[in-house]
Amino acid sequence: MVVKDPNPCHVIGVLDDGMASLSATAGALIRSADVVIGGGRTLELFSPWLKPGAVRHDLTGALTRVPDWVRAAREQLQRCIVLATGDPLCHGIAPYLAQHLCIDALEIHPNLSTLQLACARIGLAWQDARIVSAHGKDAGEWTRGSTPAHGLYPLAQALRAHDRLLVLTSPCNSPDRIARLLLTEGLGDDFQMAVAERLLQPQERVLPQLTVAEAAQMAFADLNVVLLWRQVPVPRPVVFGLPDAAYHQRQPDKGLITKQEVRAVSLARLQLRADSTVWDIGAGSGSVGLEAARLCPRGHVLAIEKNEADVAIARRNHEAFGVSNYSLHHGKAPEGLDRWPAPDAVFIGGSGGELASLIGLILERLRPQGRLVMNFVTLENLATATAALQSLQDQGVEWDVLQLQAARSKPILHMHRMVAENPVWIVCAWRGESGDKRHEADADLTAGQAAKEPRDA
Repeated sequence: MVVKDPNPCHVIGVLDDGMASLSATAGALIRSADVVIGGGRTLELFSPWLKPGAVRHDLTGALTRVPDWVRAAREQLQRCIVLATGDPLCHGIAPYLAQHLCIDALEIHPNLSTLQLACARIGLAWQDARIVSAHGKDAGEWTRGSTPAHGLYPLAQALRAHDRLLVLTSPCNSPDRIARLLLTEGLGDDFQMAVAERLLQPQERVLPQLTVAEAAQMAFADLNVVLLWRQVPVPRPVVFGLPDAAYHQRQPDKGLITKQEVRAVSLARLQLRADSTVWDIGAGSGSVGLEAARLCPRGHVLAIEKNEADVAIARRNHEAFGVSNYSLHHGKAPEGLDRWPAPDAVFIGGSGGELASLIGLILERLRPQGRLVMNFVTLENLATATAALQSLQDQGVEWDVLQLQAARSKPILHMHRMVAENPVWIVCAWRGESGDKRHEADADLTAGQAAKEPRDA
């Protein structure tokens, strides 16, 4: 038997028509509340219905204080409500409160989501749509190769995988900026767009059929939602083992590309997961990193290449590949790697003479169960790598070497002969179980020490 809290905090979903869309129960809770928590605009909207003397807390920019406000009200046996927009459990405040307060201390009263209302306005079925929030901090306009730190990153990934998207916007990540994201990613002709502004207000405006190019040049009211649906089916590209001819390469002199057979084995040895963070060092044409991006749709690939001509080729391949989880940097490793997130997998196709130091740095940063895979065609680089790995064995590093020799058939008159490719050594390194545990313990110790150090207020 579930015992209900006698004085829960009521989280009430509201809309911009005030009391009109609320149940009698929700309306009574608002009128009788001693403590009312909500955004500044919502508090002002419901001000006529709040009882005299009710304490008001504006949560705008003060989300972390809300649990304490709720606790204080409950300790004083005051009736407390939190006003949230639409459905508090759909990208709303309710999950946050449930995380920081006992779930039994909350009673949730959902309303229609503004996304549901927008779909109803234009007759768009939404049962199979993907809901995406663009409420992240303002990171500026989207550019190709933006990292997960960008507020529009989740939307950029969802655009590649879904037919219908319902987008909660923000004043900075507005419909026109979202439209420009689609244009940047080459998806402008793939989607139709609708924008619903100021729903349930006298100034409501619904624009049911916009082209992406039109929306990119328009201005919109701050309160809005965006609906996107595909006019072109989601592509079904090959994700693994593409032929070398699928990639742009420098002509007439061939640029750097990891051959199909070697690429396939190297990617297999990286032990990739759907959400892996991958480093591609010495990216060349970008073939390994771009295939890794397709294999890790919820992860991200960071690539670096020092040769300017190869960077240009890799950028062309990135544009053609249709992935938004790939960032290419022009530079020489290890410069800048300290600012990259810790990797689950690292591929080294070229090291620019920094091989030994790179191996040490990578194995220090590699996450538990991560893999480092390196390709070599010279005995000297192979010797450098194995010597560096040998010196790290007392730190729990394990490694092995695979020599791959492929031969491809070539026509000769009315027959075929086999033509050998250059042999390639594939070196794979990882931390053994003891090394992983030591690595985690060192990280915990460092974090603990950092927590004890005084910080600026």
